[in-house]
Amino acid sequence: MRPDFDLAVIGGGAGGLVVAAGGAALGARVALVEKHKLGGDCLWYGCVPSKTLIKSARIAHQMRHADRWAIPAAAPQVDLAQVMERVAGVIRGIEPNDSPERFRGLGVDVIVGSGRFTARDAFEVNGRRLTAKHFVVATGSRPAVPPIPGLDAVPFLTNETLFDLRENVPHLLVVGAGPIGCELAQAFRRLGSEVTVVDVAPAILPREDADLGEVVRRAMAADGVRFRLDVNVVAGEGRAGDVRLTVRARDGSVDTLAGSHLLIAAGRRANVEDLGLDAAGVAVDKGRIVNTDLVTTNPRILVIGDAAGGHQFTHVAEHHAGIVLRRTLFRMSWSKPSSVVPWCTYTDPELARVGLSETEAKQRGVAHRVYRFPFDDLDRARAEGETEGCAKLVTDPKGRLIGAAIVGAHAGELIAEAVLAMNQRLKAGALSASIHAYPTLAQINRRAADQRLKEGLTPASKAWIKRIFRLRGT
Repeated sequence: MRPDFDLAVIGGGAGGLVVAAGGAALGARVALVEKHKLGGDCLWYGCVPSKTLIKSARIAHQMRHADRWAIPAAAPQVDLAQVMERVAGVIRGIEPNDSPERFRGLGVDVIVGSGRFTARDAFEVNGRRLTAKHFVVATGSRPAVPPIPGLDAVPFLTNETLFDLRENVPHLLVVGAGPIGCELAQAFRRLGSEVTVVDVAPAILPREDADLGEVVRRAMAADGVRFRLDVNVVAGEGRAGDVRLTVRARDGSVDTLAGSHLLIAAGRRANVEDLGLDAAGVAVDKGRIVNTDLVTTNPRILVIGDAAGGHQFTHVAEHHAGIVLRRTLFRMSWSKPSSVVPWCTYTDPELARVGLSETEAKQRGVAHRVYRFPFDDLDRARAEGETEGCAKLVTDPKGRLIGAAIVGAHAGELIAEAVLAMNQRLKAGALSASIHAYPTLAQINRRAADQRLKEGLTPASKAWIKRIFRLRGT
């Protein structure tokens, strides 16, 4: 029998919405199943609210330090409830783009409810049996909660509950020194809270080169964020307004950290439970759906975004959505996810990266060269008073770009040029040869690439250049 739909999408986050809207626009019969609210983590608990909060925190910080720009400094009167209401307002402004009404208007059959696969070709929700030529699992992820003894009895926050806060936060304890923990720790400190960040790792942002992560740590420490790194959290206790963590250092010493609120930011876990994947013939290994280029062990079922494992970013989920549409509707089986994936940690300064880091290149034994250029040697950075950080390019011995990282103002915007260069398999010389408007922060990409050209000027080549100019009478 003919299936009910061409595509049945399970999950209404960023990736699922792109598949549903794209499929409907191309004339496919599309069903979209979401158990809660369309928009997913990005709209409600992640990218949108966190960046809105960070902006308010940055304004408060600039007010306190306005004398850096020859303006009298002022102490901001921060009301966290008002800040969070602004966050909620930004979400409300974007929500209509992701609403069920909009997607039904596009021709998508939107179904709200929890469901599960009942066969390799059927998904049941609200007593309704859906069949489709292809299913797309786009169920996203949720905060991972570490197995800390006593934590289950402690009122803690995650990114899914943090933005519901309306009371003041005198002292925020943050478990996790990754991107989410660092971003929110700095934001709350700038909004007036005392903040202590705790992590088992010896440094913050452990996925990044240590020298770049240290730039961020110094900036956060200058804001007043305290760190307890390289410790294990061995117990948690407390009640609302009074929470405590017991930590053990590597030398065996034990200490107790006290705060008013506790945020758990210790990574994320894919939402793959209770979907009936066994009945669908979809293998799961260690909480991850087994897949090859997004195709699961059941060829009719594809997986995208956080549920697919790998990089857990909204832009990756949207990229996956395009791959799935090409594979399912246009039979382009050769279409595969790109390995060139940028990301950014939105602290101040930001830290953005694409491709191999210097550390990864060393660990993998990849032959490479590294070229750096500091922001404090860039005219626009000096004019802006944003001189912390640097750009770092990683190339192969022939100069082809294999990685880039930027720590500094607007790093998330500046990394795009390196992403394009890597996608096109360009050499660093292409960045050096491109004219960049002056004065802009984007010049840092060219200036970093210029370092490779300078490296190529050996003493012998410099001598020949001098000789040529002398012969010309210059």
